[in-house]
Amino acid sequence: MPVFPLPSLPRRSSWVRTVVLLAVLALHGALVPTAVQAAPLGDRARAVSLSGRPAPTAPDAPTVSQAQVMPHLKALQRIADRNGGNRAHGTPGYEQSVAYVRHALDRAGFRTELRHFSHAGADGYNLIADWPGGDPRHVLLTGAHLDSVAAGPGINDNGSGAAAVLTTALQVAKARIKPTGHLRFAWWGAEELGLVGSADYVRGLSGAERKAIDVYLNLDQAGSKNTKQWLVVNDEAHGESAAFKAFRTWFAARGIDTFDIGVGGSDHESFGDAGIPSSGFSTGISDCIHEACDNLANVDPATETTSTNALIGVVWQLAARTARS
Repeated sequence: MPVFPLPSLPRRSSWVRTVVLLAVLALHGALVPTAVQAAPLGDRARAVSLSGRPAPTAPDAPTVSQAQVMPHLKALQRIADRNGGNRAHGTPGYEQSVAYVRHALDRAGFRTELRHFSHAGADGYNLIADWPGGDPRHVLLTGAHLDSVAAGPGINDNGSGAAAVLTTALQVAKARIKPTGHLRFAWWGAEELGLVGSADYVRGLSGAERKAIDVYLNLDQAGSKNTKQWLVVNDEAHGESAAFKAFRTWFAARGIDTFDIGVGGSDHESFGDAGIPSSGFSTGISDCIHEACDNLANVDPATETTSTNALIGVVWQLAARTARS
């Protein structure tokens, strides 16, 4: 996630600007958390479908532990350590990060594809993974950027989001679920240079392929320390509500506060610019963003695990439901 000075901010930093403003308001007691009441236990499994209609109850989502999530972050840290301390676009560190994620997905039974792009004179790659089955006219796409800045290993920004998405995908494979719609997962390159990878992916989609994506779920910085509230993306502009409500309900059922943010500042902006609905969340900007200290010690394992389980829960709900028409 890029960070810019507050004056004269380009459109690229709108999410960062929102996070900074909310943090300032919180310090002055002006931030009021979103009021979300936890549903009774019997109602928690009932969520609206992507079409907005009630749907049959989904199978119970699995719950993962720190021991299932943190090894992926440790692997990304080791990759950075071997490659000059970073995993930035166009570097061996990024390519090895992609190889690590792809190997895990291939072993689990996903169909994986590397999509090449070029930026700033260097080769870049998006990793796309499709789970076999489901209606290809209705795609639930979940993603996170995998690159770091050149100044550091990027373990919270955004190894944490990438690890949560990978863990979710591996749970899909472990459960051998048969979704109503099609499940696709993605890891984007060169986000730190201006959403380059995700924008390239969206540009390469045909009109029919864009229309087939019912919603895109984005994770950026999922393990920040001292997290008190989760920032949940509310894409009112494109009429998305099912995923947004599902995330808020998941957190509320566990007594976790959330507040709403709009689309911008991370890869979901690329999809929004193309008219594709999106949601997702962040745990906010960490103290070491874009610095060498954004290492494994900069991630709170409990927060990272909570974020991962939230993503698993919502993917499970949406995967079993009738897609939007």
